[in-house]
Amino acid sequence: MPPPPTPSRTPGTWDVIVVGAGPAGATAARVAAENGCTTLLLERATIPRYKTCGGGLIGASLAALPPGLSLKVYDTARQFTFAHNGRRERTLDSTSPTCAMVYRSELDAALTEAAAAAGAEVRDGTALTALEQQGGIVSVRTNRGDTLRARAVVGADGSASRVSRYVGVECAQVDLALEVEVPVDGRTAERWRGRALMEWGPLPGSFGWVFPKGDVCTAGVVAARGNPVALRAYKQDFLERHGLVGPRPLHDTGHLTRCRRPDSPVARGRVLVAGDAAALVDHWSREGISYALRSGRFAGDAASRLAGAAEAEATAAADGYGRRINDVLGAEMRASSTLMSLFARNPSLVHTALTRLPPAWHRLDAYISGRTSVAGIMTTPLARTAAAVARRLPAAREGDRM
Repeated sequence: MPPPPTPSRTPGTWDVIVVGAGPAGATAARVAAENGCTTLLLERATIPRYKTCGGGLIGASLAALPPGLSLKVYDTARQFTFAHNGRRERTLDSTSPTCAMVYRSELDAALTEAAAAAGAEVRDGTALTALEQQGGIVSVRTNRGDTLRARAVVGADGSASRVSRYVGVECAQVDLALEVEVPVDGRTAERWRGRALMEWGPLPGSFGWVFPKGDVCTAGVVAARGNPVALRAYKQDFLERHGLVGPRPLHDTGHLTRCRRPDSPVARGRVLVAGDAAALVDHWSREGISYALRSGRFAGDAASRLAGAAEAEATAAADGYGRRINDVLGAEMRASSTLMSLFARNPSLVHTALTRLPPAWHRLDAYISGRTSVAGIMTTPLARTAAAVARRLPAAREGDRM
């Protein structure tokens, strides 16, 4: 537990200001408040707010939620169907069903309520417009014309983060995801109940997904940014094949997902970034909620230390946050980057391994349930052998993917 902030704080100055009330920001604010910091949580939208997201909570995400969090789970995936661009479909049973289907608006609202219950003040409808540091204080200007001051700031304001640009986060991979939330009839809902779909798509590194949520299915596709026309065509084909184009979508949106470079900074002085703002996302699955929750907890602890640190100690506190990110989440991202390279080079090989070799599925199932990590998967003999084979094979041609 970090030491409490020094009592000689400047009047009118917060110990910690957190920007963004998603999983990373709400968690950072809760942890900072629990550590005894005066904490302000800013959110530019009105809570609850819609967020483009599949809404699947894997085991690592569930383990990182605060105890007793009140959150409605609409379904739990007990089966996973895998396909290769609409063909070679195979459904596998999970040995320990864990992946919980939720709505991000409800998850973020619940986490924000937990932060408020811990003592953080929440101000929604308030966006950061600029920030600067001087003399151990960070000044934050908002769209309301306020200038707020803090001894530490956590930026958790999403993939288009203003704080991320200030810190200088650099990305190794940027993808575009297109998603819809579609109401479904009773027959369709029953067909998807307890079953999630992952389909490897026709574009390099692409896939589509369907996540069931009772009378709604969340579906989408993702691929490397740069060919939106082809991605939209894949999305339309994907939705048509799975009978999800008839009803008018409740939401039809897109967003960028960003994966950081291994040497990218996550702090600048007394300003930290977490979650999507730090580009902490799995390279292969593009799963980001577990990274957001865990980095939010790390950031809340680090911000608490910064709030109580003299200027000479602040650098050590920020550096400690960077090491924690690199040692824990960075290790997982390095492993997922290796897996992504293998997948992009030969998705057919990955599909065959997952659907025809029981040990491969058992390891992925263990990852989904939180019993191992991507790093754990990639150190297995099977994964090392598959990577070696893929390096010897020619990369799949575009025509082979169609």
